[in-house]
Amino acid sequence: MLQMEREKNEMLLVEELMVPSEKVAHVQSGNPLEHALLVLIKTGYSAVPVLNPHFQFEGVISKTKILEEALGLEQFEMERLSDIAVHTVMDREIPCLKKDHTFIDALHKLIDHPFVCVTGENGEFDGIVTRREILKNVSKSYHESKNK
Repeated sequence: MLQMEREKNEMLLVEELMVPSEKVAHVQSGNPLEHALLVLIKTGYSAVPVLNPHFQFEGVISKTKILEEALGLEQFEMERLSDIAVHTVMDREIPCLKKDHTFIDALHKLIDHPFVCVTGENGEFDGIVTRREILKNVSKSYHESKNK
């Protein structure tokens, strides 16, 4: 039974696991860091995707990156954040997935990241797969196998 549940999970595609782009908080690459920090604080997230004006994925901005940028020699210089664009400090080296990747592909990438962005052929942002969604599927499979 456990083997069947594992095979069912392995056949799941990213498209079935992802949160669609319309439901994902994001910022534009040209936004000031001040705006990005407000989005992060209001949503409660530690990081969000960064998109260009054509809604293509460019990277991820995090509270940590923003606060590092605001850190002066002796204090936080929050007023600087309105003059710095997101694209100057965002993380660009972020793994991505495609909709036709598998559950296992997502699992491997999510080991080191709380979410992974899903992009289309031209880099358009399709959504995210979260570590939470992967763990929900693992938990569900485990409980289903215990009840059989």
